[in-house]
Amino acid sequence: MYVVIVYDVAVDRVNKVKKFLRQYLHWVQNSVFEGEITLAEFERIKAGIKELIDEDEDSIVIYKLRSRPQREIIGVEKNPLEDIL
Repeated sequence: MYVVIVYDVAVDRVNKVKKFLRQYLHWVQNSVFEGEITLAEFERIKAGIKELIDEDEDSIVIYKLRSRPQREIIGVEKNPLEDIL
């Protein structure tokens, strides 16, 4: 499955969440990750995020897609997906 994860977390947790998500997904821009993952990886990501955030203060939005979406960039692309092998 292809996922896009968008997060808004407290400053003291931002780097922990970013470092964790980089293990599974491609960093697109500040607080946005995306990529193709398995169902098992999806469950690990959800469990890991729950351990890192404060659910009363932070917000994570996960979009599950059936295939890789078409992207159109306006302006500077922060981290091109073409860099992935």
